Amino acid sequence: MPDRLQRLQEALQAHVRPATFPVAIRMIAPGEPWPEKTRFPKRDFGQQIAICQGFAIARHYGWIIGMRGEDLSCPLAKVVWGFEPMLDYYLNGMTCAGMYTETPAAGAVSEAQVDKWEYRQWEGVVAAPLHRTTFEPHVILIYGNSAQVMRLVVARLWKTGGRLTSSFSGRIDCADAVITTMKTDECQVILPCYGDRVFGQAQDDEMAFTIPNSKIEWIIEGLEGTHKGGIRYPIPRFLRYTGIYPDHYMEMERQWREGKEITAQD
Repeated sequence: MPDRLQRLQEALQAHVRPATFPVAIRMIAPGEPWPEKTRFPKRDFGQQIAICQGFAIARHYGWIIGMRGEDLSCPLAKVVWGFEPMLDYYLNGMTCAGMYTETPAAGAVSEAQVDKWEYRQWEGVVAAPLHRTTFEPHVILIYGNSAQVMRLVVARLWKTGGRLTSSFSGRIDCADAVITTMKTDECQVILPCYGDRVFGQAQDDEMAFTIPNSKIEWIIEGLEGTHKGGIRYPIPRFLRYTGIYPDHYMEMERQWREGKEITAQD
């Protein structure tokens, strides 16, 4: 593992403690070699999967997963990631209408705002658990609870201050996680979409956070700096206080003050 990724892995384990492996993701250009030990769903499992499933396999199983067009089952991922040609049917909102939006026109607005790759811009995408990564990733994807994601947000803002802006639709979060992160070159807070919950099996208490390659050092420094400043995970609980108890409990305190003791019984 490259030294920078090793330091990120150590910082995440020390300061965020995610329950599943952080995932390193790289877009594979045409003709670019795939990392060693990459497993392709269609070739190696005899199955096609959604991109969110591939990320889930990497973060839960610790496998290196490669996905090309032939490995994918999700039509939305195929078109948005450029593995199949764009269709008017999609752009006109027909996959959104009646499920996510009232009308095709409203659906077209939603689809227009999904970040996309050009057709055949990439050969595929590889996802690996961070601790097994030998390649230079474009994006790091970390799933966690809201407190862990908050911890990463404040780490990102350590050097610059300000606020981190992300947008949400409840759909196609694989595009938010990778395409938006790469196009904006900025960290993103990810709201797992419906498909990620059904197929990627993201849990109700999970969110995600992405780090573009250019911000890896910022996150390492930010996690360490904010930790020294007192921002910690697990979140410290204020426990130095005197509790208040029911009156019938406190009656015992009154009797002790009056000097009463147990009465012996025959």
